[in-house]
Amino acid sequence: MIDLHTHTLFSDGALVPSEHVRRFEVLGYEAVAITDHADSSNMDFIIPRIVRAARDLNPLSKTRLIPGIELTHVPPPLFAPLTVRARELGALIVVAHGETPVEPVAPGTNRAALEAGVDILAHPGFITEEDAALAAKKGIFLELSGRKGHSLTNGHVAQMAAQAGALLAVNADAHEPEDFMTAERAETVALGAGLTRERYMQLRRDMARLVNDLPIGS
Repeated sequence: MIDLHTHTLFSDGALVPSEHVRRFEVLGYEAVAITDHADSSNMDFIIPRIVRAARDLNPLSKTRLIPGIELTHVPPPLFAPLTVRARELGALIVVAHGETPVEPVAPGTNRAALEAGVDILAHPGFITEEDAALAAKKGIFLELSGRKGHSLTNGHVAQMAAQAGALLAVNADAHEPEDFMTAERAETVALGAGLTRERYMQLRRDMARLVNDLPIGS
């Protein structure tokens, strides 16, 4: 199991990184990314601290901690420079807070994030065929969300990804322990979005390949 979109108390989550990772370890996860909410005001505070946590915890945990960030409600013109800056600060996974139907995300966010080359477009709402095709071309994962509200358009996202040949990821968008997904729940999210079990297993292999290509210490 892998989850590439979770939050700690560095934004609106509940746990410090050590407890966060430990709880995922008990659930049998191979890796988890901490991707706290950020914009230009707090990115330089959050990312170095997650990088430090990964440096301390990874030699001692079966679950690898991946330093990441979620660019959240960022004006579309800022996605490109902030994505570059996030990687400079040490983020190995850059998540974009996509155009979910339950928040007033600025129109054009999905396209700006894709053009900026983020790794995951989270809860992209009613993503267009054109944007799904761009995600496929750039190898960017479209998220099927386990979070209430954001998950309302999972079926649409899965359909657009299938038509375009885009990669998919199932993530919890977890903020507290009650949000953490078991293997059974993650599969339910995928199948509920219309994926076959074979497609879900391919999704898991794609996520594992992304993680295995990252320069994460053991």
